[in-house]
Formats: sequence, C-alpha cells, structure tokens
Amino acid sequence: MLGSTAVLGVFALALVGIVVLLARFVLAIGPGREFLAAFPGEYPLPASAPVGLPAWLNWSHFLNSFFLLLIIRTGWQVRREKRPAAFWSPRSNKKRRISLALWFHQALDILWIANGVVFVVLLFVTGQWMRIVPTSWDVFPNALSAALQYASLDWPTENGWVNYNSLQQLSYFAITFVAAPLAIVSGVRLSGVWPKNAEKLNRLYPVEWARKVHFPTMLFFVAFIIVHVALVLATGALRNLNHMYAARGSVDPEAFSSDPTGLLIFAASLVVMAAAWVAARPAVLVPIARLFGEVKQR
Repeated sequence: MLGSTAVLGVFALALVGIVVLLARFVLAIGPGREFLAAFPGEYPLPASAPVGLPAWLNWSHFLNSFFLLLIIRTGWQVRREKRPAAFWSPRSNKKRRISLALWFHQALDILWIANGVVFVVLLFVTGQWMRIVPTSWDVFPNALSAALQYASLDWPTENGWVNYNSLQQLSYFAITFVAAPLAIVSGVRLSGVWPKNAEKLNRLYPVEWARKVHFPTMLFFVAFIIVHVALVLATGALRNLNHMYAARGSVDPEAFSSDPTGLLIFAASLVVMAAAWVAARPAVLVPIARLFGEVKQR
C-alpha cells in the first residue's frame, strides 16, 4: 500500500512537472505570446458593473462556507453510518424515521438554500451578478489564458475588488448556477419530502439518477473549496481576505495588502466552524431535533 502511494506520488509530481513545462513552452513561443497579449486573462466588465464587495456578500460568503462544511460532514456521515446513534421522526408521522445525522443534513440543506436564495436575489438586485456571470464571449479565451498562466506558475495578477479573471468567473458561475442547483435537485429527490408514491414522477426521475449526481457534486464542492482556499492564500492572502471578509478594498491593488482586518475575521470564522464541527454530535443535536419532532436514541 505504501509503495503504491509512493509510486502514485512520484507519477503525480512528474505529471505536474510536464504540465508546467508545456505551459511555459506554449507561452514562450510567438503564437503563445500573441495569444497572451490579446487575452491577458480577463476582459472589461460592463460600465455599469459595481466596484467592490458589499458587506452582505461577505456575510453570505461566510454562511455559505459554514453550512457547506457541515453539509459535507453530515453527508459523509450519512453515507458511512451503519448504526445511527439516534433517529428522528416528525410529530405528524411517527412511522417515518430517519437517522439524526440525516435530519441534521437536511436541516442544514434548508438553511444553505435559504442563504443561497438571498444571495442570488441580492446578486441581481445590486448588479453584482456581472462579476460572476459572463457578459462576453471573450470569457472563454481569457479563461484559457488564465489557466495557462496558472499552469506555468506565473499566476495571473488581478484585483478581485474590481474584476475576477475569467477562469475565476467561470468557476464561480459554475458553483453558483450549475453545481448548487444540481445538489439541490438531486438532494430533494433523495430526501423525505419527495412523494414516494408518485409512480409516474419516480419513473421520470429515478432515485438512482439522483444518487449518481449527488455524491459527485459533493466531491466537486470539496475540490473547489480546496483549490479556492489555496489560491486565496497564495495570491495575496491579506488583500484577498480583506475583500472577502471585511468588505475592504480599492482600485489600487496594493491597498489593504498589509491590513490584517480580513485575516482576523477569517481566523474568527475558522474558530466558529471548528466549534460547530465539534458540537455536531448527538449530545448537542438531540435537544435541538426534539424541538421539531420526536427523537429516539439507542
């Protein structure tokens, strides 16, 4: 097992090295330099696009991270759990019984969806949608340019307070308007709110389809979070955290690059998340679950 892991690690490092060398070669030759000059990695936003990140977006970002962390935790727990410590039943139908972990997972889903709905509504009301929804076909060659720059390790330098690079924009669009809806639609099919006796509806949307979508979507979220956090910290951590957690930024990319405010808020948010992770156990969840139904413990 250890030998196989070592071989895979060496293979992965070799593959990364080849990708870096290829990207550097492409960007060093004439056509590559011309492509980079024509498509630097981002395109100008519409003149009406807002500048900066408002406080509501910071709060929504934190809540989204908080709920997602616990949703992933409980989803994995439900997937692996063989003997649940407790079961929850609604007062109106005590014959229906689900594990406490599944109840918590679905309760978190509701809160996550509510936060997402508020986020999307405010996104379009305030014009912030122009920052994550492509408004030009130039997004695709610019995204390729940004990907080549990342792969070459000569990372694109952008000011997220003003504009994201096109690869970021496509990623944020995908996570908001593709992955999140897929997680919701597949999750609803797997949940207790789905009408079990609707034979025609169940034939049109088999539960097996939902299972095949739901877990890979969770893995996509996990991969996105890992890459997102790594790049936030590696491409100007203080400046990026000020944008994302403190609503502090400027058209000058060097501004707030040494301000610790966002870092301190980020650190506090990690403490809150860690506390919630530790607290998400039957001793804490059972009294809360009893407010909404009946709980039976083993």
